[in-house]
Amino acid sequence: MKNPVAHFEIYGDDPEKLSGFYSELFDWTIRKVEGMDYWLVNTVASGPQGPTEPGGINGGIMKRPMPDARNWLNYVSVKSVDETIRQAQGLGATVLRPKSPVPAMGWFAVLADPELNVFGIWQDDPMAK
Repeated sequence: MKNPVAHFEIYGDDPEKLSGFYSELFDWTIRKVEGMDYWLVNTVASGPQGPTEPGGINGGIMKRPMPDARNWLNYVSVKSVDETIRQAQGLGATVLRPKSPVPAMGWFAVLADPELNVFGIWQDDPMAK
């Protein structure tokens, strides 16, 4: 598989409460990231770099970044966030959140396709800062 879905995010006004909801409902392991208002969601057995089971996808729960964000956001794994942004814009996409780092993990950006469907892209990079 060339570009699998790499990560998802669930937005809410009370992410701590949502963490309890999803943990209870799906038996996911959820933990708060120290120093951030962000909870990591493990849907399968995982190590420091993510799922250890083939096909597993992990995610996060965070405070709603925009008032109308009432969806889950899936991230597609790409080789280069920069190149994918250029290609997507050439195909009619709009950048909603520019390339941003997740320190020591990677880079991401959020885009909207020509029909305004929102998706994220993710590039692994342990040197990101």
